[in-house]
Amino acid sequence: MFKKDKRKSKATHLDTLIGQHTHIKGDVSFSGGLRVDGSVTGNILAEDSSDSVLTLSDQGRLEGEIKVPNLLINGSINGHVYATQHVELAAKAKIQGNVYYHMLEMAMGAEVNGQLIRMTEDNNDVLDLEHEVIDDNNDPSLRLSSE
Repeated sequence: MFKKDKRKSKATHLDTLIGQHTHIKGDVSFSGGLRVDGSVTGNILAEDSSDSVLTLSDQGRLEGEIKVPNLLINGSINGHVYATQHVELAAKAKIQGNVYYHMLEMAMGAEVNGQLIRMTEDNNDVLDLEHEVIDDNNDPSLRLSSE
C-alpha cells in the first residue's frame, strides 16, 4: 500500500570518516561517501563513480587538489576543486582556489577566493577524474639546497 523510496540521498551515504582530531598527510583515494571532520594535506580523488560524495564539515580543513563528482563543503579548502556533478557551498565554506563545476549551490556567507568556472561539453575534459602521479622526490628542481 505504502511504497518506500529506495533511493539513498547522496548527503547521507557515508563509507569513511576522518575524525575531528585526525590529520592525514598524503593523497586520499575513495569511493562512496567520505566525510572529513579533521584535516587532510594532500590531494583527494574519488574513484571514477558518479555517486561518490565528499563532505567537508565546518571543522574540516583540506589542502590540495580535490577531484570528486559531488562535493558538500562547510569547511575550508586551499587548492583547486574539480566536481564532475554537483558542488554545494554551505554558509561557512571557504575556498582558496578555482572551482570547476557542472552544478553549483552557494549559501549566503560562503567564500570563494578564486574563479568559479562552469564546465560545458566543450571544456569538459578539465573535469576528467584520471590524473598522473607526480614523483617530487626524483625532480632535482624541487630539492632544497643546504648552502
